This record gives sequence, C-alpha cells and structure tokens, in this order.
Amino acid sequence: MSSWFKVDLTESEIAVVLEERHSHPNRSIRERMNVVWMLHKGAGREEAANFTGVSRSTVQRVVRTFRQNRLDGVRKWEASGPVSEMEPFREIIRKSLEERPARTVAEAAERIAELTGLERKPTQVRKFLKDMGFSWKRSRAVPVPPKKAWRSTPSTRKSFSTTN
Repeated sequence: MSSWFKVDLTESEIAVVLEERHSHPNRSIRERMNVVWMLHKGAGREEAANFTGVSRSTVQRVVRTFRQNRLDGVRKWEASGPVSEMEPFREIIRKSLEERPARTVAEAAERIAELTGLERKPTQVRKFLKDMGFSWKRSRAVPVPPKKAWRSTPSTRKSFSTTN
C-alpha cells in the first residue's frame, strides 16, 4: 500500500536518515526519521505509524513538513516549555551546592533563597535540582556485624538468679 505523496530521498539524504534514525539524541526526531525511511521504502502511512509507534496524524505532520522543507524541516525541533526563574542562577546554585552539599531539600531551598532572592517550595527546588543532575543520597546507620561468639559459649544462656 503506497501513499499518494511518494517520499523520494537523494543519496545524501538516505545517508542522513540511516544515521539519525538510530543515533539522534532526540527520540522524537529518531521517530520522524523512521517514518521518513518507511515512507521512502514504500510503506503506507498507516503501516509507518504502526511500525514506528506514532499516530497516523503524526505521520501526516511529518509528510507535510518533509514536503515543505525536506529533511531540514523534519530534523528541526523547536519544542519549548516554561522556563524557571531560577534558570539564570543555575551556575551559581551548582557551584554553591557542589562546594557544600545540602542535607535536605529545605536547606537547599534556603540556600537558593539566600543566593538568588527567589523563595520556592521544596517540590520546585527538588525538580530544579534533579534537572541539574543532582540526586539525593539517603544516609543511614551502617550495620555493625554481630560479635563473634566463641565455640565454648552456649547458644542460649540461662539467666542467673540471686534466689536459692
């Protein structure tokens, strides 16, 4: 089953698609490259969607983008989301926490408030620090192995009493 818009790739585009469908750092672009490859090989849109694990409408968008801008459009990723107000202070926060690690999220939030003037709740601080690559290490008591018992020591001791 062939789609009405045939995706014909040049030799240089084939090399790019074959490389980036496995090794591009962005998962969405890898999926797009797989869609382009499947359509180039003659698969239908429904077949390409099932093979790559995306919806048919995603395949339609990839085809539209390919038709307008070829591979440059398919390889472009402009997704953006909200940016934290702490983002400009990222390096200052990182340096401070690497020099003297915080023991709790609350302590990290206090230190960030001192450094930046931005007061954030623990959940926001935890997410921001996780995005920076920090992880929380739980400290616990180190278990001590039991003392060795001598062979001559009975396994159960009778309690001593002072009464006769």
